[in-house]
This record gives sequence, structure tokens and C-alpha cells, in this order.
Amino acid sequence: MKSKDILIIKLNRRSGMLAVIVSLFFFLTGTAQQLQPYLTQALENNPKIQAFELRYETARERIEEVGVLPETQFSVGYFASEPETRTGPQQYKLSVQQMIPWFGTITARENYASSLADAQYVEIATAQRQLLLNVAENYYRLYAIRAKQRVLEQNIDLLEAYEELALTSLEVNQASSVDVLRLQMRQNQLRERLENFDEEFKAEQAAFNTLLNAERGATVKVYDSLAVPQEDPVQLPEVPQVHPELLRFDKLYESVGEAEKMNRKEALPDLGFGLDYVSVGEATAMEAPDSGKDILMPMVSITIPIFGNKYKSVTRQNELKQRELNAQRENRHNELVSRLETALSNRAEARISYRTQLLNIEQANDAEEILMRNYETGTIDFNDVLDVQELQLNFQLNLIEAVKNYYQASANINYLSE
Repeated sequence: MKSKDILIIKLNRRSGMLAVIVSLFFFLTGTAQQLQPYLTQALENNPKIQAFELRYETARERIEEVGVLPETQFSVGYFASEPETRTGPQQYKLSVQQMIPWFGTITARENYASSLADAQYVEIATAQRQLLLNVAENYYRLYAIRAKQRVLEQNIDLLEAYEELALTSLEVNQASSVDVLRLQMRQNQLRERLENFDEEFKAEQAAFNTLLNAERGATVKVYDSLAVPQEDPVQLPEVPQVHPELLRFDKLYESVGEAEKMNRKEALPDLGFGLDYVSVGEATAMEAPDSGKDILMPMVSITIPIFGNKYKSVTRQNELKQRELNAQRENRHNELVSRLETALSNRAEARISYRTQLLNIEQANDAEEILMRNYETGTIDFNDVLDVQELQLNFQLNLIEAVKNYYQASANINYLSE
């Protein structure tokens, strides 16, 4: 094979590799289209979300539990030694009694249980958002691994083309056997990295499918290429006051308020209504009016909480809980703001790195062009070729890493600001 023909083959392979890099300049509109089905699948199948939903349903059932009256008491008594009365001996006694909480107590209990259920519902929203963030971050890691594998494969092809050039140069004493061996060793290194990336992809794919509650080895389709968009939104995002992680504290605060209302109702008397029935036998000792007439006795009772220190203590505890929740909410808000600032900084750094790597790749390509022109004059230095190739590879991998970091940071910003 003539040296000029080898040069053309090499340049054609290089153009294919550059096509992937050029495609990175263009932001794929609708990048969520391929990710969206996985997000939906995760929300539908993830067992952690299902556990939160069942916990919410349990909390809703609690409303039915507390919304009923206390159990009705029935009792039966038999007189072993029948007491004799004027109208006859008493034989047995039947009693029924129903306690009724003070007016509004049951409603207060229902409201408290409902507020706890609302807090559980917010927990579902928080878990769902966290799950979507985890799926997105994992997905972009999968994308980065696959993109790096493609870059390695293209660089291996490029080194094979260089090896052909070195063998041709060796025939005319313009290269040494060492140059050929160095090119071959470099290919071995890249093939090793390629295999390592394949194992890393399998592990990430298994973790991704675990989030989806799918088979660990299920195939995951990732983007062929992604790019950093030319501009970010001008308006800086903020952590909303209705963010689920903050709304959770608001709902818990409200539940403590409902607990205090219930506590005040519990401190009020309970009313009881009952009925006693006593069976009376016929009088035998003497004749008497109403002989053998049974006794029916309606009853009303009241339970008065004389010792109210318990309820005063609960009131104090509720006040302290609300103060604690306010402090926790403020602390969590500060943490979310800090996370958002970090995510914004990471996104900006990823954009800077992305632009730098594109510039580096362009300059490395210019250096490669100069080396290939020198080949036509018979002065090619394969040490320089390997150095430039290694620089190109590092810049390409760094470019992919910058894209991954950009989208992971964007996913975090969406989680924190929407």
C-alpha cells in the first residue's frame, strides 16, 4: 500500500471520529424524549414509592379509625344469692353503657389524623422527585460511559491506521520497530480501558434497572450524543417555598396545631349514657303490688379530668415541637439554597470545561494535520504522533465528562427549583 493511500484511509477514519465531536455542538431539542419513558417506569414500579403510597393509604385509614365512638360496654350479672326485695328476689342484671367524648372531640381527632395523612402525601412527592433525580443522574452516567467507549473505539482505529503508516515507514527505514511496538502497546492500553468501561456500564445499568424495578440486565438505550446548549435561562432559579422538602415541615407544623386542638378537647369531660335492667322474680313471702316487676334504670355519667397537668404538659410539648419544626425548616431551606448554588456553579464549570475541550480538540487536530503533512516529506516522528493522539483522547473524554456534569447539574437544579 502506498503511503499516500494510507494517509487517505487515515484521514477518512479521522473524519468519522470528528463527526461525533461535531455533533456535540448541537443541542438535541427534546432531550427528555428518550429519558421520559424510564422516568415514568420508575414512578410506576419503584418499590420505595409504592411503600410511601401504602403508608399514605394507612394514614388515610387512620381517619376512619379515630372517627368512631368508644366501644359500647355490655355487662351481665347473676345474683348467686338472690337479694329479696318487697316486690320479689333479684335474679340477674343486664347493663349497657356508651361513653361520648365532648362535642367536637371526634372531629378534632379526625382533623389531626387527616393532617398526618397530608404530611405523608408530601413525603410521596419528595420521594418521587428524589427518584427522578437519581434516575436522571444514573442515565447521564450511562451516556458518558457509552460515549467514552465510542471514542476509545475510534482512537483504536486511528492507532491501527498509524500502525500501518509505521510499518510502511519501516520498510523504507523511516521508522523503527520500536515505533511499531509503541503503537501496538498503546492500542492494548485502550482496549483494556474499553473493557473496563464495559464492566462499569454493566454495573451502572444494573443500578439503573434497580431504580426502575426491572431486570438487572435489561437493555438501556442512551443518547448517541449530547451537547451543552448555547445558553442557559437568564433568570436564576430559586428554591420555592412550596418545595416538597419544605412543605413537609409546614404540614407537620399544621399537624401539631391539630394535635393541640385535639388535646384541648381531650381535656374536657366525657359524657356517658347507660341502661340497667334487673330481672325480679315473684314474691313468695307475701303478696305485694307490682310483685315480680322488673327494674329498668336509665343512667347518665360524666368523666371529669380533675388532674389537668397531663394536658398542660402536652400543650407545652406541642409548642416546643412547632418551634423545633420552624428551626428544622429554616435549616433545610438553607441547605437547599446551598445545594442550588453548588449545582449552578457545577453547571457553569461544566460549560467552561466544555468550551475549553472543544478549543483543545480543534488545536490538537491542527497539530495532527501538521504531523501528517510532515509524513509526506518523510520526517514524521511517531513519538509526537502518540503524544498528540493521547492529548486528543483526553480532550474527547473530558468533553464527554463536561456534558455529563452539565446535565447532572441541570437535573439537580430542576429538583431544587421546581
